[in-house]
Amino acid sequence: MLSVARKIFGSSNDRRIKPMRKRVEKINALEASMQALSDAELKAKTAEFRKRLDEGASLDDLLEEAFAVVREASVRSLGMRHFDVQLIGGMVLHQGSIAEMRTGEGKTLVATLAVYLNALAGKGVHVITVNDYLASRDADWMGKLYGFLGMSTGVIVHGLNDQERKAAYACDITYGTNNEFGFDYLRDNMKYSLDQMAQRGHAYAIVDEVDSILIDEARTPLIISGPTDDRSDLYRTIDALIPKLDDETDIELDEKQRSVIFTEDGMEKMEQMLEEAGLLEGSLWDPHNVTIVHHSNQALRAHKLFHRDKDYLMKDGQVMLVDEFTGRMMEGRRLSEGLHQAIEAKEGVEIKPENQTLASITFQNYFRLYEKLAGMTGTAITEAAEFADIYKLEVFQLPTNKPIQRIDEDDVVYRVASAKYQEIIKEVRDARAKGQPVLLGTASIEKSEIISTLLTQAKIPHKVLNARHHEKEAEIIADAGLPGAVTVATNMAGRGTDIQLGGNLEMRLWKAIDAFKEKHGRDPSEEEEKAMEAELKADIEVGKKEALAAGGLFVLGTERHESRRIDNQLRGRTGRQGDPGKSKFFISVEDDLMRVFAADRLNSIMKSLGIKEDEGITHPWMNKAIETSQKKIEQRNFEIRKNVLKYDDVINDQRKAIFEQRREFMHANNVTAVVTDMRHDVIDGLVAIAMPPKAFAEQWDVTGLTETLKSELGLELPIAKWAAEEGVANDEIAERIRVAADQAFEQKVEQVSKQQMQQIEKQVLLQVLDGRWRQHLQQIDQLRSVIHLRSYGQRDPLNEFKEEAFKLFNDLLDTMRTEVTRILMNIRIAPPATEDQRAEMAAAREQLLRREQALSSTQETHLNPDTGDNEMTPGVVEGPNDPHAGPPLHQAEEDWSKTPRNSPCPCGSGKKYKHCHGSLTGADQQQV
Repeated sequence: MLSVARKIFGSSNDRRIKPMRKRVEKINALEASMQALSDAELKAKTAEFRKRLDEGASLDDLLEEAFAVVREASVRSLGMRHFDVQLIGGMVLHQGSIAEMRTGEGKTLVATLAVYLNALAGKGVHVITVNDYLASRDADWMGKLYGFLGMSTGVIVHGLNDQERKAAYACDITYGTNNEFGFDYLRDNMKYSLDQMAQRGHAYAIVDEVDSILIDEARTPLIISGPTDDRSDLYRTIDALIPKLDDETDIELDEKQRSVIFTEDGMEKMEQMLEEAGLLEGSLWDPHNVTIVHHSNQALRAHKLFHRDKDYLMKDGQVMLVDEFTGRMMEGRRLSEGLHQAIEAKEGVEIKPENQTLASITFQNYFRLYEKLAGMTGTAITEAAEFADIYKLEVFQLPTNKPIQRIDEDDVVYRVASAKYQEIIKEVRDARAKGQPVLLGTASIEKSEIISTLLTQAKIPHKVLNARHHEKEAEIIADAGLPGAVTVATNMAGRGTDIQLGGNLEMRLWKAIDAFKEKHGRDPSEEEEKAMEAELKADIEVGKKEALAAGGLFVLGTERHESRRIDNQLRGRTGRQGDPGKSKFFISVEDDLMRVFAADRLNSIMKSLGIKEDEGITHPWMNKAIETSQKKIEQRNFEIRKNVLKYDDVINDQRKAIFEQRREFMHANNVTAVVTDMRHDVIDGLVAIAMPPKAFAEQWDVTGLTETLKSELGLELPIAKWAAEEGVANDEIAERIRVAADQAFEQKVEQVSKQQMQQIEKQVLLQVLDGRWRQHLQQIDQLRSVIHLRSYGQRDPLNEFKEEAFKLFNDLLDTMRTEVTRILMNIRIAPPATEDQRAEMAAAREQLLRREQALSSTQETHLNPDTGDNEMTPGVVEGPNDPHAGPPLHQAEEDWSKTPRNSPCPCGSGKKYKHCHGSLTGADQQQV
């Protein structure tokens, strides 16, 4: 009944395509008028279309005329005319859907229609392919058409620098691979200036081989990671020094706040021990020693704040963290910033280096950034449900330009693999004897090499295409249509270059020209090249007739793949453009697919039927059973990908929020209001902790608030006096602190210009945001690796992950506000320096920056010294007023009294301050 209904009403696919055929008729009606235009007039159509768009026309309004222009331009620039079915394919791509087209139907040319039409909008069109070769080839090939119509074409391949990438993205049309587009997106969101960003948006993309990119490769996310150096010896050496410190005089431990720092005496002793250990050159506060300071602090924390069998325990020689709330081990969790390594050094176990994730995104979430997405492939209908569910993409099956003459024979199933291989060799020998080209498809490199060995033993000449020989892919596939040719290929092969009976003219011409150059030492003349082309055409025509007479290309599958789509891709290599062809699969019960899903049952059935080991069985029911197994695997894989995406969607919402906020900061000329709000929020938070709203004044932690304001914000305020006032409320105290903080910051602004301070604010915001985001990604990775354990407590891991990720994101925002406020409130401005001093400081800051980048993630935030013409002139801007930071360089003498005693003396003598201008002798003692 269904078959009868389809014959009467047509399939749903036919009904969707029917309206497009009417538009094809309109395009065909314009052909004569387009042919009458000169090249210049045809090119001028581009400017005319853009003008009409500016005046309010839509891209749909221009479709018929634009397609007619592209077809005529293709005839003149490429010598190829779009078929009517290719025009339909262009419409499918333009509306943001997937066009399933048989192999050999000209997908590369189809894309030019939708690409040109959408490029008229001026937002840039991305054409995404599976490898650099195809990206470069298609950009060069189709770029002739676009150039003829006055449009620019760029290509993104591996190895380009930032300027080259930016220039390619600035073109009307940009070709490239999925990896390069994804990584460029991540890299752009790590830049510190809009001018440095390469991509200019995600308006429209066409994905070639869409099933491979959006499904097969979507299992693995793109990750930019920063490898950290293996510093095992450094961790161990510093660790051995910590027990030599005196707990009473060398350190200050605050167990309540879980903080510990070195005293001045402790720092002096540590400096001396580090010098004796050969780890220190110069002062501990020299910029090139920032790594030593960082790891010394982490080693101190490991010894004094983290206790075995409380905060962590040892298991199988590993430091396993313990959840302070549940008491359970947190497998897979590691402390960041070298702290975990410091604990490992303390316990004397193997120290594992960290690999920090700097940025990551899944292909699913990258491609969902595009306002409009389209794709094309030879096999998509089997994955239509996933395309619709994940990407909201509809699949259209396009008719072929000529009727298909390929014969798809039923599978032949054997009990043992050896019998299958014997029959395959026999089939190949018979086909080759009559001049029929053969393509043997295998599921793996291992299987392709087994087939190759058997063919070699049978003395059958052949070529092998697998991952070991992928650089010759186009050449091998181009020759696979020669009469009697035998080609063994894994399922990854055969993309981008059609198997043409008799041989591929373009590829053979390239080889002929290369041979001519090698022989004669020069390029052939135009006449010589034409003569070579004519000779090759005649030879190919003879070969094609011979191959057609033998039955066309014979595709021989040596086993079934887990995915029907991969098998269909293999079948699709034969029968292009109405050519005859044949496909047939040879299967054994010992094949991976059969062994996993149906081996025992199928083997027992064949035994009961009396089928011998060297006999094959053929029946439509067998085909149906195999297809059912494939459907089950496809559904399982879909569920796995869908589940992974659910987790990534959680972090993707956060990623978009951070990246959008980051772009807003870069766009803004003035972020002072943002910084001020952050400062006020931090102050309100500190007051709320020390003076809870419902607490009595006697319960307020006045001393703690006073010390925190001094250490974090550099404010010395009479909090105790304010709190003693009768009737004063905590919100009033918070307001006074906000006013005082604003006034203190304004004093810093007065020492430089507002414009310069705005630049500092923006830079600090971006650097802190990046640092906190990278740490957040590490925490999310660790959370994701262990969240499944929550299922043992009858809790949904996905819901638990959402809740935990939300808390971590809020922590990120709180930490960022605190850190930005702390840095900006503690920045010190020094008087102008001489040219020599400025040069010294620039070199020191550059060295410091390189050191900082070598760390996985440090607490210190340094301003980017690359300020160009906007150098901070009248003074030197330094990092936060950390208790361990050195004095401002070239400070005014009257301010030297604020210099920490163990820091270098500001006079430039090279001595420590306490041994130079800070020496406590004579009048100084009386003053103290």
